[in-house]
Amino acid sequence: MEQLEGRIVKATGGFYYVQTDQERLECRARGLFRKEGTTPYVGDLVQVEPTQPGQGYLVGIAPRKNSLVRPPLANIDRLALVVSTTQPEPNALVLDTMLAIACRREIPALLLFTKSDLCRREELAAVYRGAGFPVVEVSSKTGEGLEEVRGLLQGGLVALSGNSGAGKSSLLNALFPGLQLPTAAISDKLGRGRHTTRHVELYPLPGGGWVADTPGFSAVELEQYGLMTKDQLQYCFPEFEPYLLQCRFTGCSHTKEKGCAVLEAVERGEIAPGRHQSYCALYDQLKEIKEWDPRFSQEKEGRRPRPE
Repeated sequence: MEQLEGRIVKATGGFYYVQTDQERLECRARGLFRKEGTTPYVGDLVQVEPTQPGQGYLVGIAPRKNSLVRPPLANIDRLALVVSTTQPEPNALVLDTMLAIACRREIPALLLFTKSDLCRREELAAVYRGAGFPVVEVSSKTGEGLEEVRGLLQGGLVALSGNSGAGKSSLLNALFPGLQLPTAAISDKLGRGRHTTRHVELYPLPGGGWVADTPGFSAVELEQYGLMTKDQLQYCFPEFEPYLLQCRFTGCSHTKEKGCAVLEAVERGEIAPGRHQSYCALYDQLKEIKEWDPRFSQEKEGRRPRPE
């Protein structure tokens, strides 16, 4: 039977929507994926067998260059973290968790500080620029930064992710008016956004490439987004790299040891104290996860960890 190649651009209700060179097909997945414990992700490059006009079966998945468990997304070229400067307030630990996950998955990351017309966060932006991440301050209302962001999003597959109410959908609408994505107001009572994006979906960009709008979140658990060991975490904070080989003994946790070059760099102001605080908080989380945890092997095989 004829097979076509394409990319999964949307997944909802057990259906996978695959964009081929000719058309978009609504597909079910063959039972072999369930037997293997493999979950197809949006962004996957796949093989499909058409069954009737507009429909088919998903029969194969090409090897992924990277993936995120939550949101379930594969083959990401850049991760753009959308950070609201206010309403809701930025959460540094959530940001640092997502950036650590991106580094672990070898996904280049950048930060988009939205609502710059309402509030400026120069000090926080400087922290992330100092850590080596591109930062753009942007406003969907005034147009500040839109042209720069539009250039950063062109080509490849770019995922927009961020806390609920950060303005992801509003930003995409301002950048590409043809998308007409739904948006919602911030809750005055709760001070946070409502989830307007319910699933991951890829949208083609006018200049080429894809952009993924992902569901918002209010908190991030490392265990939900992708596991790593406590020893791997140090390599997920790029600003630590120049100091890692300068510690007085091997196996340094960079949390409290005397003679730790990372701690000395924090004291000298060469590493932002807030970033190091996030590192310590994540390190404490990861100490509770053992390397023999079966979810590690599931991650390595590209499977979604099953809930306990």
